[in-house]
Amino acid sequence: MSPSLTSQQVLDLFRRVGALLEGHFKLSSGLHSPGFMQSALVLQYPREAEALGAALGGALRSLNPDLVMSPALGGIVIGQEVARALNVPAIFAERQDGALTLRRGFSIASGARVLVIEDVVTTGGSTRETMDVATRAGGEVVGAGSIVDRSGGNQGLSVPYSALAQVSFPTYQPDACPLCAAGSTAIKPGSRT
Repeated sequence: MSPSLTSQQVLDLFRRVGALLEGHFKLSSGLHSPGFMQSALVLQYPREAEALGAALGGALRSLNPDLVMSPALGGIVIGQEVARALNVPAIFAERQDGALTLRRGFSIASGARVLVIEDVVTTGGSTRETMDVATRAGGEVVGAGSIVDRSGGNQGLSVPYSALAQVSFPTYQPDACPLCAAGSTAIKPGSRT
């Protein structure tokens, strides 16, 4: 893959490794959808992960971050690869008692320029949560990015945002899900329980 990737190349990669799933899924946002992007299946391949990180890092390089921060679990690998491309440290926030927090000795220097990197953005909830953790720790969030934007451009982030690919799967509130109404049971392939 080249350092610059088209949306189609990214989606072809997801298809090739079986990471573009169809069925009935409960997303980490709580919404239901007939489509799911299982980026872990792509990121298990170091060369693919490095190429995606280089492309995303290249798209966000002008933000001049001091570090990359990602939400665990889904954002860790791509965050590491973006940080590698930008030659900055990579840290992550993880859930403790249901809330994202910095652990494992991670800290953010006061005023550090933080770039938040996620694998897939649907509502932007995990990204905003990670941004809040960075801000509370003293950082200045300068931007965000993801491999895939499945929000339809509606992630609602207050910082510059870039994604390598956009997809449009419908999402439904659980009580208005036509898949549930048809008798199907949603499965949860993501990382948040």
